[in-house]
Amino acid sequence: MKSRFLKKASSVYLFFRISVCILLFYGYSFGAFAARIDREKLVLRHQVNVRSIDTLSSLTVGNGKFAFTVDFTGLQSFPNLYEKGIPLGTQSEWGWHRFPNPKGFHFDESLANFDFHGRKVPYAVQTTAPGRTQDAANFLRQNPHRLHLGIVGIDFLHADGSLVTPKEISSIKQSLNPWNGEIHSTFLINNVPVEVITCGHQEVDLISSKIVSPLISQGLLCVKLNFPYPSGNHTDSGCDWNQPEKHVSSLTQLLNSATIRRQIDSTTYFVKLKWEGKAKIQEKKAHFFYLKPEAGQTEFSFSCLFSPTNTTEELPNFDATASNSKKGCKAFWMSGGAVDFAGSTDPRASELERRIVLSQYLTKVQCAGNFPPQETGLTYNSWFGKFHLEMHWWHGSHFALWNRTGLLEKNLDWYKQAAVNAKNNAQRQGFAGIRWPKMTDPSGNDSPSSVGSFLIWQQPHIIYLAELCYRNTSTAETLKRYADLVFETADLMASYAWFDNSDNRYILGPVLIPAQERLPLATTINPPFELTYWYWGLTIAQKWRERMNLGRNPQWDKVIQQLSPLAQKDELYLAAESAPDSYTNARYQTDHPMVLGAYGMIPALPSNDQKIMKNTFDYIWRNWHWKETWGWDFPMTAMAATRLGLPEKAVDALFMNVETNTYLRNGHNFQNKDLRLYLPGNGGLLTAIAMMCAGYDGCKTENPGFPKDGSWKVNWEGLKRIP
Repeated sequence: MKSRFLKKASSVYLFFRISVCILLFYGYSFGAFAARIDREKLVLRHQVNVRSIDTLSSLTVGNGKFAFTVDFTGLQSFPNLYEKGIPLGTQSEWGWHRFPNPKGFHFDESLANFDFHGRKVPYAVQTTAPGRTQDAANFLRQNPHRLHLGIVGIDFLHADGSLVTPKEISSIKQSLNPWNGEIHSTFLINNVPVEVITCGHQEVDLISSKIVSPLISQGLLCVKLNFPYPSGNHTDSGCDWNQPEKHVSSLTQLLNSATIRRQIDSTTYFVKLKWEGKAKIQEKKAHFFYLKPEAGQTEFSFSCLFSPTNTTEELPNFDATASNSKKGCKAFWMSGGAVDFAGSTDPRASELERRIVLSQYLTKVQCAGNFPPQETGLTYNSWFGKFHLEMHWWHGSHFALWNRTGLLEKNLDWYKQAAVNAKNNAQRQGFAGIRWPKMTDPSGNDSPSSVGSFLIWQQPHIIYLAELCYRNTSTAETLKRYADLVFETADLMASYAWFDNSDNRYILGPVLIPAQERLPLATTINPPFELTYWYWGLTIAQKWRERMNLGRNPQWDKVIQQLSPLAQKDELYLAAESAPDSYTNARYQTDHPMVLGAYGMIPALPSNDQKIMKNTFDYIWRNWHWKETWGWDFPMTAMAATRLGLPEKAVDALFMNVETNTYLRNGHNFQNKDLRLYLPGNGGLLTAIAMMCAGYDGCKTENPGFPKDGSWKVNWEGLKRIP
């Protein structure tokens, strides 16, 4: 009896040890074994509360491919007021427009040849010389652009029919509940209460609102719909209200529902309405409609769908949409990772937890569609609404590291359709494989640029992101899904690296602008981040071949084995081999401190010296012009500090007192007067936190990015290690 008991106990002990080893192997650290986090309590600690008219506190509901941003009334009632804050956008992943092209501009007109080691390579550029070439480049850069699909707000009326102004509205109380995706707004107009509840559907591009107020019964409240012509500007809400003759809005009415067909040049889409209660819809003037509830009611609700097709499906009402939002948001929060700092004594802990929770919400509603997101998400246009592939890592890597890989995979499927144009881009320039553009749109076409066309650091991103997917789902299906993208990207990288016979090594550049965009196009050679990323990306691509029993690619191995080391001087790594004055020329101490990315975002080259990297980190920390940086530079710095064993600096980096490291009340990372929100900063924060908690490959320290002085109580679950 005793022997049988001992055998059973031994088996249980062995099973326990194996289970622990498996958990550790897959990247769990001590935090994963703490008490399970009460996720609802965690999220609800960080509801957004607005108590005044704050044009930087706009709130958003959405589903990742469609977003709707509201003012303090809970709808888009005062869009002009918010134009220079965070605008009140209605944007989708499908809503794009092109201005007419009567002059017949075409892509080849933007091409100019640059010398690449003795041969001419064409790049799509912007020229400063006036003429057709400049006009063509500007047109191609501007088109297509993302559409503002339309304003849905409320007009409040005085008894004489005049409009209530924002100054006449008081006692504002507004909250965003991230747990259920609901925005609840209350306020007073001449001491008359108004309540508005708004939520977004999680499967279709639809919002629903319920309005409760005595103003309805008095006939002093109307839902308004107003549709602009696109502005086509580089950075704005996308609205031009001064050209009504250039577009058409056609109304079709049915019982308790209506459809507005929008025609803007060659772009067509539909806005469908359904309401509960008695109301009439009428066109007040071109592109401006009133949905006016009949007097005698104190409550009115409606749903509004934006669609590229004229669907005949019945729209869900407010209750159904609210239920759908609650279910979808809860499923999001109950999936993937969570981080809880309750019990910490560091005074920054609560604020960091707030940024983490709201960054998850914002990236979920703004960045989880079928295309890579633009840097301002689905709120307002930056760079004409186009997305930047060098930013995709910052937008999307956290989805995999927070164990929500499916949201990243939705983005990655776009690369398959964009690969055709990317392959043409490589062939036109005389390289193998596929060369990914920097600034693009759903078509995958390149956009002419004096900087973006020469960036290369977006090339390995698809390898990195695919590798994250494989680490989370290590199956033959995952390999098959992304193998062609990984291999053809590696072909480009190996083809792009130029072999210098005199030094018997491969070099990068020129022509090249590195991620630190301050370095000159014509002379930059071997920037440290790009060198490290080339080595790591090609190494991972070889691992994919081995996993698929294909054997190693000899040309990739040549580049891996003979790639240049990082250049150094005075025991500091330089901004580029071609920049020996990296630390005496002030110009080279601005923008992104990308040498830290070579030991933060990605593992170091085998030849790297950790002591020299730490010297470099310390010098950059003391001397960098931090005011001339971007929101993701601070998470990148925190990641480098974590790998270097500097947890105090990792936390300090996330709280550096710099304008571009500002996180607004609504959770958005603020940059400047033009980029009032910047989602790569939010995504970068989440990626850094995953590393700071779960660690990185080879890390043996629990919660390596947090000080061990007892001031931080770090409880996390469901996070993944970064490579």
